[in-house]
Amino acid sequence: MGRIQSHVRNKLVAGALAAIPVAVTAFILWYLDAKARALFDIRYPVLGLVVSIGGLYVLGLFVTSLIGRWILSVTDTLLGHIPGLRALYQSWKQMAFSPEGDEGIFARVVLIPDETGRMQMMGFSTRKPIDGDPETVCVFVPGSPNPTTGRLYFVPSRECVTLDLPARVAFKMLISGGNYVPEEVGKQLAGRRSAINRATLGGGATSGHAREP
Repeated sequence: MGRIQSHVRNKLVAGALAAIPVAVTAFILWYLDAKARALFDIRYPVLGLVVSIGGLYVLGLFVTSLIGRWILSVTDTLLGHIPGLRALYQSWKQMAFSPEGDEGIFARVVLIPDETGRMQMMGFSTRKPIDGDPETVCVFVPGSPNPTTGRLYFVPSRECVTLDLPARVAFKMLISGGNYVPEEVGKQLAGRRSAINRATLGGGATSGHAREP
């Protein structure tokens, strides 16, 4: 009886994990389509979704263009000098993604050692030293499969390894609970392990030669 209950429970959990992202995606698409159709008085279904996607694409082109960057820079300067909004805007800016992915806590995907030093944890960091200590960086390690919560670590910069991985791919890994891991991550981990092994062997060989008469 216990095996049957465990089987049913595991299958229900697996089904829920598979259904949740599909349901959330369907709801977002429905919401965008409904709002766009109401805003532009569009009668045909799905056409509002096409308009929304097209609008986001045009907005992305604009904010990454020369003129768009200049306008964003001017807006950034203005909001940064408004007393009532300055603190709120700066806090949001530090958390949010930037168009070029070079600002905010999610700017870099990094690996840091866990408390035992035998495993690696994936997190996000600006890789910029904290004020007052040029050798320490701040790393946010989110939970999985719910990356909206996590823990904040202050890590020596020499122990923080940057992965050549976009933040959106890292979030996909977290939400999947490790079910999705791109090949690039495995290659980078294998390369880092090989480099550590070579350094360890090189250090041992040097010590061995030093002990010879």
